[in-house]
Amino acid sequence: MTASSKAARRGRRFNPLHLAGWLFADMLLVLALVSMGDRADPLAAETAARPKPSASGQASASPSPSPTPTGPRSLELKPVKIRVVAAAGDRSAMVARLREATERHDGREAALILTFGEAPDTGQGQAYADEINKALEKARPDMFGEAVKRSFWQGSRSSGSAALEIYFYTR
Repeated sequence: MTASSKAARRGRRFNPLHLAGWLFADMLLVLALVSMGDRADPLAAETAARPKPSASGQASASPSPSPTPTGPRSLELKPVKIRVVAAAGDRSAMVARLREATERHDGREAALILTFGEAPDTGQGQAYADEINKALEKARPDMFGEAVKRSFWQGSRSSGSAALEIYFYTR
């Protein structure tokens, strides 16, 4: 076996660093789910506070006031998934696409955003995801201003797009 064929074989070996980002994302999701699992259900508290009909079939005249929520807010378990396509470095196009994609969620507040930048290279993908995360704050500061944002790489043959998973607070 020649030295050049050994070098070519070495270049094709599996590199575990490519999985590091996915492993971190999976661990972050597990941590978030465990954290959310020990929270009380705020929607169940609302239904418990509603007045119940009395024996005569009529609701009581003075319903008890709804309980004041205590403790941290809860997250919705199902993320809102969106995809953004804009050229890298074109911040105004990114902001416009993000506004369009999140328009129907206006008035809500995001808690956690996982952004997967699509690119052939890990560095390019994470850099693109970082750009998208910065554009989020310009697109909808009320929705994304205080949210935790994480950038990841998603392998793709081309760059210039990102897949986002947005976890909102419960209403």
